[in-house]
Amino acid sequence: MINTVIFDMDGLLVDSEPLWGIAMREVFSTVGVSLSPELTHLTTGLRTKEVVSYWHNHFKWNSKSAEQVTTEIVSSVTHKILHEGQGMEGLHYILDFFHSRGFNIGLASSSPMSLIQAVLKHLDIRSAFQAVVSAEYEPYGKPHPAVYLACAGELNASPLDCLAFEDSVTGMIAAKAARMKVVVVPEAHKRTEPKFVLADMKLDSLLQFGDEQLELLRR
Repeated sequence: MINTVIFDMDGLLVDSEPLWGIAMREVFSTVGVSLSPELTHLTTGLRTKEVVSYWHNHFKWNSKSAEQVTTEIVSSVTHKILHEGQGMEGLHYILDFFHSRGFNIGLASSSPMSLIQAVLKHLDIRSAFQAVVSAEYEPYGKPHPAVYLACAGELNASPLDCLAFEDSVTGMIAAKAARMKVVVVPEAHKRTEPKFVLADMKLDSLLQFGDEQLELLRR
């Protein structure tokens, strides 16, 4: 019986993916790397250090360390979210929906914990979660299931009783690998991605989820 829900954060609860793209392009430009929006989408859902490592292996700059670039990106995107970041459509609705039905509620994000806490404070939703887990502290990031399994563990829930909400293919694969049911709510320009067929349900907005959808997933 599904009694636990675990949410991704970036692009699902907070409209931060465009801000991540801007921050990455700005910081990468300081090492002579030009990333188009299409290229930045290739690494959506990965941990920041993995994104930087991916592009460092490709472009091989030497003017700054990968660690410095990672730190600058996280600092930049944190600043942008705190000044421009908005909750996604249906944010408070979906948290209230599961809270009112007695669900355990967790968050499992690829972002560093410092950014997660800043976003939760900015949106004033920290109290909605009984567990908040960052892949920063896991040996492997998404698409490995480690962060989802860790979050389920903190909630004392079996992964088989968990429902995950994701917006990216990388995150969807992580949650499916953890043996959870998965609802994907992709950005508009990603909704035709064929790989989302692996999800148990695909929605255009968090507002589209209700009791009918929950019962379908519980069958």
